Amino acid sequence: MIDIDQILDTAKKKDASDVHLICGLKPMLRIRRDLIEYDCPRPLTEDDMYEIYDYFVRGNVDKDRVFKETKKLDSSFEFEDIRLRVNISLANEIPILTMRLIKNELPKYEDLGVPDIVRRMTYQPQGLILVTGKTNSGKTTTLNALINEINENQNKKILTLENPVEYKHTSKKSVIVQKEIGAGRDCLSYSDGVKNSLREDCDILVIGEIRDRETMEAAIETAEAGHLVIGTLHTKSCAETIDRMVNFYEIRDQQTVKYLISSLLKLVISQRLLPSKSGDLVLVPEVMVVDNIVSGIIRKEKISVSEIEDAIQSNLEKGSIGLINSIAELFVNDVITLEQAKAQIEEKNIETLNRTIMQLKIKKDKENRVTQ
Repeated sequence: MIDIDQILDTAKKKDASDVHLICGLKPMLRIRRDLIEYDCPRPLTEDDMYEIYDYFVRGNVDKDRVFKETKKLDSSFEFEDIRLRVNISLANEIPILTMRLIKNELPKYEDLGVPDIVRRMTYQPQGLILVTGKTNSGKTTTLNALINEINENQNKKILTLENPVEYKHTSKKSVIVQKEIGAGRDCLSYSDGVKNSLREDCDILVIGEIRDRETMEAAIETAEAGHLVIGTLHTKSCAETIDRMVNFYEIRDQQTVKYLISSLLKLVISQRLLPSKSGDLVLVPEVMVVDNIVSGIIRKEKISVSEIEDAIQSNLEKGSIGLINSIAELFVNDVITLEQAKAQIEEKNIETLNRTIMQLKIKKDKENRVTQ
């Protein structure tokens, strides 16, 4: 019999971010982006996997029904002082599990490396703010750090829709209501939860993931109604985020929705995590503050990625931050290597990266001479 508690205890002590349980393999722990094999006598068997399934489902009829009908299940689980985001799916008709370890204690917003303009934008009375990035880019941590920052400093009603609820917040200066999405939970779907939020007198609506047109439409309707909506999207850049939002819609509806997005969208932060020279993960942000120039680009018949990138670069004084600037700054400050920096951008932008690095080095040298 596999000792799941011992696996989770080891993962916790080694500060693993994820645990992978797959039939035919020993348990794997993801530690600082590397997959490390858990020290146990044998690989996991089919019987082990069903035992593990029973351990996490705990006889919950709704969860078992959802898994059997959809062949996947997202759930949350508590182990000692940490929470787990548990995903169960099938491989060769045998359950496999991926678990994300979530620390109960959120890092402070200022320690994450998220630019302060993102926090300041939460004081907007209405509109849409998006936190984007690929899987494992720290979106959930940033989102919850923002919620905590609002909770400590603003008097608002915050409603969150999550699948599953990862960080449990306690109301402080704000009132926080957290709802879990899914069959047998608080809301059947994100779109249902967003639509009902209009009747719940919330000031700020947080959507854990905008994944379809219905949820996007409901988010836009909520922002139009005078609320601040903060959500996440799985996109790798600010420009791609705009493209994804528009492409939720049929071609005949896209021009109309572009006008809505251009007037309601306030800010997009697209983030990624890189291992630093010291071994820790460091945040690389791209920030797009939506001003009149960006709004004009969004409303165009054909959205140009290069135009959006140029607009971000020319809007630095308003808080926008280009990806190349973020990468160059990390290299100049000796946080990442030049190889890492170049790997994050397209070949055509290497010359721009080199030029930006030179400009930052000259600026840094001048600042050093002034302080000496």
